[in-house]
Amino acid sequence: MDRVALILVIIGAVNWLLVGLFQWDLVAALFNGEGSFLSRTIYFLVGLAGLYCISLLFRERHTAS
Repeated sequence: MDRVALILVIIGAVNWLLVGLFQWDLVAALFNGEGSFLSRTIYFLVGLAGLYCISLLFRERHTAS
């Protein structure tokens, strides 16, 4: 679950990078506009993944000795 969430957060970060640099939304371009059902689903999943990744900040790290 951690890896899936991290992948979705990375997708969201790359998308925001493209929006910031070029004013181009990759998700909207791939799925027929930012208001389409698929785009909104991707945005929703990325948002949930971001919220889930907050838990990574508060977990104890287990180091192999």
